[in-house]
Amino acid sequence: MPAIRTARERAREELTREIKQEARRQLASAGAQQLSLRAVARELGMASSALYRYFASRDELLTALIIDAYNELGDAADRALAATGARTSRDRWRALWSATRDWARANPHEFSLVFGTPVPGYAAPRTTVEPAARLPLALLGVIRDAELRPTPPGPPPQGALPEQLTRLTADFALGLPPHVLARSIGAWVQLIGLIGFELHGHLVGSIDPADDFFVWTIEQTADAVGL
Repeated sequence: MPAIRTARERAREELTREIKQEARRQLASAGAQQLSLRAVARELGMASSALYRYFASRDELLTALIIDAYNELGDAADRALAATGARTSRDRWRALWSATRDWARANPHEFSLVFGTPVPGYAAPRTTVEPAARLPLALLGVIRDAELRPTPPGPPPQGALPEQLTRLTADFALGLPPHVLARSIGAWVQLIGLIGFELHGHLVGSIDPADDFFVWTIEQTADAVGL
């Protein structure tokens, strides 16, 4: 039987949600660098000392927002994959790219929090690693589960890259050829970079709106990894 939450537990969960909602409003209005527990407490009509019982520091609140953002993005990716059903791997690839862009456009400040300029003085703890890995692992999962067509391997990886690719393959049981894994990581970087360029206005005056370029990039990266 599920545990029955006490009234105090429910009240704490509700106030925690309100604190994070207000913090997200501050992200939108002032940016992550200006996030302040005192300002959050003031907007909620709380004493700052009371808020510290929920989040011990600004960094702890930032971590909660970062984990929420990664998990919301991961949930969007999971829904997109579920909606494709038994369609082709290329369809699943398209769905993940589109879901990522849709989420980012609906949540630009949260996207910037996790993929934008680092907040000075903040170091993300290990608890952010697993949520952060959800989307890239979903993309890699599409490639791993696909029947890939042969692609030219191109120049062999140099320097530290072969060891890095070997470690990633072992850590995540990917079973991908090194050149396919490297291109997959490159595709992930293209996805995040392209969305960031679009959200921050760097395509204005050149490829704006970016819809058709985004679709073209989806297909180009799918070709590159062998989907």
